Amino acid sequence: MISSTMLRIEAVRQLRNPYTLAFTLTMPVVMYLLFGASAAYGGQPAGHGNVSFYVMVSMAAYGTAVAMSSLTSLAAVEAKQGWGRQLAMTPLSTAGYAATKLVTAVGFAALALIAVFTAGLITGAEAEDAWRWVASAGIILGAGLMYGLYGLGVGLFFTSDTAAALASISLTFFAFFGNVFMPLDGVMLDIARFTPLYGYVALCRWPLTDGMLTTGQTDPLWAVLLNIAVWLVVFSLLVFAGARRARSRR
Repeated sequence: MISSTMLRIEAVRQLRNPYTLAFTLTMPVVMYLLFGASAAYGGQPAGHGNVSFYVMVSMAAYGTAVAMSSLTSLAAVEAKQGWGRQLAMTPLSTAGYAATKLVTAVGFAALALIAVFTAGLITGAEAEDAWRWVASAGIILGAGLMYGLYGLGVGLFFTSDTAAALASISLTFFAFFGNVFMPLDGVMLDIARFTPLYGYVALCRWPLTDGMLTTGQTDPLWAVLLNIAVWLVVFSLLVFAGARRARSRR
């Protein structure tokens, strides 16, 4: 059972967290405004919409991944620091605690998506059909859950609140080299196809691009899904290894 009181406390706590505000809410919107809304080429066609829509989806996907990873990393750190023993003194069960954390993470991911999509709607992001907005948003939130595993693994490896910052900063690094923030070509694009955010963001863009890249190349859907599947396995192994390391410290 989810605790409404704890859910409210968690929401307020994260809104006061500078890392959450900077990487989850502020940075995606600012990046969109810089590269999507204010760019002279924002209104140019891109797939089934325009460049602004392309950038909007990319930034919303980035914000969702950061939200999921940073908040779940904090949950892992709390669990290792003995928060579970404190919870045992309350009516809240472990499942309820985990569910509350997950709802908080999904809520902030949705908030990041809404913020970027609202900025896009106001500043001229366009798609040929309304369902492409809905499909992109659904993929962003649905597939973005996998980065909760990444954050959980990072949190299990580190013992302080810096785990959330590390999860956010590392995903920002992957975004720069994963064809998220800027179009890549040549060797850099070949390398990007193996990075953790490439397949996820490519799938989020799929309703707009059908896999077409700005370079004129096309990613087959199976390759995009394979990237996601491989990194899902890697994140799961990271959680397993982190849990074993956490147990060995006790």
